[in-house]
Amino acid sequence: MGTMENSDLLKELRIDRGAPPVPSRKPLWTALGVIALLAVAGGTWFALAGSSALPVRTVLAQPMTGAAASASVLDATGYVTARRSATVSAQMTGTLTELHIEEGEHVEAGQVLARLDDSAQRAYLAQAQAQLNSANAQLAQGEAQLAQNRRDLQRMQDMVGRKLVSQQALEQARTQVETQTAQTQWQHRQIELAQAAVKAAQVQLDYCTVRAPFSGVIIAKAAQVGEIVSPLSAGGGFTRTGVGTIVDMDSLEVEVDVNEAYIGRVVAGHPVESVLNAYPDWKIPSHVIAIIPTADRSKATVKVRIAIDTKDPRIVPDMGVRVAFLEDKKPAAQAQTAPRGVLVPAAALRKDGDKDIVFVLKDSKAQRRAVSLGGSVGDAREVRAGLSAGETVIVEAPADLKDGAAVQVKS
Repeated sequence: MGTMENSDLLKELRIDRGAPPVPSRKPLWTALGVIALLAVAGGTWFALAGSSALPVRTVLAQPMTGAAASASVLDATGYVTARRSATVSAQMTGTLTELHIEEGEHVEAGQVLARLDDSAQRAYLAQAQAQLNSANAQLAQGEAQLAQNRRDLQRMQDMVGRKLVSQQALEQARTQVETQTAQTQWQHRQIELAQAAVKAAQVQLDYCTVRAPFSGVIIAKAAQVGEIVSPLSAGGGFTRTGVGTIVDMDSLEVEVDVNEAYIGRVVAGHPVESVLNAYPDWKIPSHVIAIIPTADRSKATVKVRIAIDTKDPRIVPDMGVRVAFLEDKKPAAQAQTAPRGVLVPAAALRKDGDKDIVFVLKDSKAQRRAVSLGGSVGDAREVRAGLSAGETVIVEAPADLKDGAAVQVKS
């Protein structure tokens, strides 16, 4: 029994070489691996193909209409200056006893701003006045004596005719009249001298009072009561050369330095648009006063004076200003027929050699356009040729952007 079981077991373990082989699964796994690799490669290719489109930002070209049609031909920066500004000081050295000014205060022409100690000047004036009074008294005495001498001469002439006095006595009386006449004339000159001394003393006294030379606003107070004020610098640092600074706010204007290469675009009388750095949304109408006929060789610039047409208390000296020199206004009929370009941001413009170009978005591709530029309007530039209103312009194009390159608009 045991022998039979062992024999059966050996038969089961015997390999039947005539039976068909079992199919292998290795080719299947190989095919699946190839398919997976192709799928990954394809996805990577599509991903790379999609990422090759450069992301860009775009804007629409705007037509030149309304106020934008007045484009600037040149932009520059400068400062607000005052044509009438003065540091007011006394005309003599003295101690400041009164001060009637504060920063920001408006003063009128002739208004008293300060006073110096005038005790010495008043004493000189009183002395000069006393001398004048003395000269007047001496003149009155001399004129009275002259009148008496003339009467004596008249009597002598009558007595000589009647042989009552000698001719010598008559001549002596005539000499007395002539002498007294000369004395009276000298006394007149003494009075004139005394009057001049009084005027000089009065002028010295007036020098002790500091007055406003013109109407304006006090922008600086430079001295205090008790300090010594002098029109000349003493060099020691303890003497003030002025009591304050006054500015005529009606004389404010703008001065800008224009590169001499572009000064030909500036014409006296042409309109200007001024914008204060402190108020960037406020456009102040202005116009060119004059071009200073000299150049700064160190900066290669020419100074231009610009009048501010609108007076406003917000405009103060030394403020920074950005100005745009506008094109001269044309007659209405000419303005209607004149062709107008489009406006694009300055960031959309690029230089290609000596040409100005922009990139326009067409069918998801960048199209290079050569353009002809006009003036500036704020942060935008006028394009007079090469671009139409409503076209999509690429702003801040990448440096490596080429004509026909695929682009994708940033969301």
